[in-house]
Amino acid sequence: MEEYVGELWHKLISRAASREHAAAAVELAMVEKTLGVMFRAMGGDAGLRVAASQDEAHGARRRWLERIAGSGERNAPATRDEETLRLPPRIALFADTTLNRDLYLWLAAVAAEHRPGDDWLSGNQQATLAVLKRYPGLRERYERLVEAAIALRIAPDKLPRDESQAENAIRAALRQPGTIAMLPSAKRPPQPVPLWLVPQPPRTAEAPRSGDAAPEGGGGKSQDGGTKRRRAKRVEHGDGKDGFLLMFRAESLLSWAEYIKVNRPHDDDENEDAVRAADEMDELAIQRGGKAGASRVRFDLDLPSAAADDLPLGPGILVPEWDYRKHLMRPDYCRIQPMLARDAQPGPVPPHLRRTAKRLRAQFAALAPARTWLKNQPDGSELDVDACVRSSADRLAGHSGAEGGYLAQVRNTRDMACLVLADLSLSTDAYVSNQHRVIDVIRDSLMLFGEALAATGDAFGMVGFSSLKRDNVRLHTIKEFGEPFDAAARGRIGALKPGYYTRMGAAIRMASRILGEQRNAQRLLLILSDGKPNDYDHYEGRYAIEDTRMSLIEARKQGLKPFCVTIDREGADYLPHLFGPAGFTILRQPEELPKRLPLLYAQLREQ
Repeated sequence: MEEYVGELWHKLISRAASREHAAAAVELAMVEKTLGVMFRAMGGDAGLRVAASQDEAHGARRRWLERIAGSGERNAPATRDEETLRLPPRIALFADTTLNRDLYLWLAAVAAEHRPGDDWLSGNQQATLAVLKRYPGLRERYERLVEAAIALRIAPDKLPRDESQAENAIRAALRQPGTIAMLPSAKRPPQPVPLWLVPQPPRTAEAPRSGDAAPEGGGGKSQDGGTKRRRAKRVEHGDGKDGFLLMFRAESLLSWAEYIKVNRPHDDDENEDAVRAADEMDELAIQRGGKAGASRVRFDLDLPSAAADDLPLGPGILVPEWDYRKHLMRPDYCRIQPMLARDAQPGPVPPHLRRTAKRLRAQFAALAPARTWLKNQPDGSELDVDACVRSSADRLAGHSGAEGGYLAQVRNTRDMACLVLADLSLSTDAYVSNQHRVIDVIRDSLMLFGEALAATGDAFGMVGFSSLKRDNVRLHTIKEFGEPFDAAARGRIGALKPGYYTRMGAAIRMASRILGEQRNAQRLLLILSDGKPNDYDHYEGRYAIEDTRMSLIEARKQGLKPFCVTIDREGADYLPHLFGPAGFTILRQPEELPKRLPLLYAQLREQ
């Protein structure tokens, strides 16, 4: 009975203290695409992605009902850093759905003018002034949002003097942006302002230190998909050897055996409450330990022995890498290691692909260049009777006859060369269905692609890539230009296996060198990928995206045409920044790639 009454009281007081309007709530997922387009159309950084923010403790004064209910301590602020625009995952502040949606749009507009590192008060005021100046049509919406937001705030006359002065300054800054230079000091932080962005401290990417090995392999699954942002700090890993250096008298210990080093949870001991506990923490402590966490994807990145690995071809090739933070190109920063499959056995088309391959060969044979006859040629395999008759008639009439009297047969060719660059990272070991992995889909796609292009007579090559830090970017040779697509090439496709990480910028630069050596008028760089570029060192996030983008810019300057085919359903967040709006396609059904790839090439061939 006591528990029932307590639970009933908790529900009652929580409902009374809640200021959310669930019926008018707007989810970020409902407007995420619109916000992304709006943010970039207003001049926002095209490299930023839109994602959900995480609840944080604000420390401001709360209403007495919230204090009784123990609620209102945390909120999800809008933030922006060098890589991501974070917006609240759900807005239900107002009873009007239109106002909640307008708040999302306003935050996207302010973020387009806001710069990371700006002061909270002055930065938001200046961004507001800039938005209202460039887009006067937003002023009416902004004024409605201001008055609705102010109505939800604690009145200044109900606050202590110092907090009241700060609250009045914030209200003036909202109604008349640019009029408040600084905020009066107060013991408590001001109440959150939903129309403003909260500044974030600069995030420094720390590369693994020398001697750090790749993870040994962690437990099973990711519990939150990596969509939430959590503030963290780096701490040293405790080895537990100094466990008896305690700040109390040793006599209070019952026995010497009471100290036990507990490292939990690790390996296969999954903690079902790990995500919930992380959500309730303002800051996570991250340490380098010998155990990998349970809530991770299990994989092994140990390098194979030299006897089992593919054959390296030469000492490697150095290529540069773009550092967007310093705005400079690092020369000879990455090493490309060409590889050749060691155990590739020449063979025919696999049985499950033979019918499709036969059909594609018949279809693409129609794209093969046809032979035509050129008349009135100085040399040729046959006489041009019409030209001979005209020449005789001209000479009888006293004119000099034409010199050409032969028919020459030539092949009408489309001057096209294509290089396929296939992502062979470890993520391709994931299953797309109960029976097929991504790597199986890639093998089938390359097999059918080769059969189709061999029927057209177009010049094409195939390479695959993966990486493990900048000194080991592995480029697997599948088919070189000028080499026939035969049993040996099919064997190398069959020997492909998942590798390591995806240092895409370096791979694209090397592929551009290979394709740039071809003298064809049209040169297509076709990239097959299943996710974002990343590597085990600092190559991740915005750094990896910008390096890949720079490599594509370099490829276009060489006259190449890059095009990406991906099965990454989140690709729409970053691929337009890399390839442009018409430079990529996303396959929602990965198993369709083998049939779609040759047809896609036929479309690109005619452009």
